[in-house]
Formats: sequence, structure tokens, C-alpha cells
Amino acid sequence: MNPQAGAGAIIVGAQLGAGHDGSADLIVSLRYEDGQVARVTLDTEAGLRLMRNCGATHFAELTGHSWRGILEGMTCSI
Repeated sequence: MNPQAGAGAIIVGAQLGAGHDGSADLIVSLRYEDGQVARVTLDTEAGLRLMRNCGATHFAELTGHSWRGILEGMTCSI
């Protein structure tokens, strides 16, 4: 585990899921500071970016990382 104090929500699990377009999705379970757990589904590109940002070679290695790894490297366009 790689817990990060003060990082907000922490990844507590991840699993593969079937995407609607036939490619794999990454379903990430997040535990918030108040103890609530929620799941977020990421498409293939976002899932691979999260793994790269967290230095993970397997989705099980995401446990303990901050949810902010999902946002790193994203761009916003209008």
C-alpha cells in the first residue's frame, strides 16, 4: 500500500469490467474521508492513465493511492 495522508479519497480496490464498446473498463473503489465507499468506472484510456500515474503494472497495485491519480494528465476542453 501507498497511503497518502490528506489526499482525500483513497483507492481501496480495482477490478476489470466490460465496457459498452467492447473494450475493458477499470472499476475503481474509492474510500472517502468520512468512510463512505463509492465506485467509479473508467474507460480504457483513463484506466491506463491512472495506472501509469500511480506507477502500477497491475490494477491490484492501485490500492492505497490517492484518487487524484485519475485526474493527473487530464485536459479540459470546452
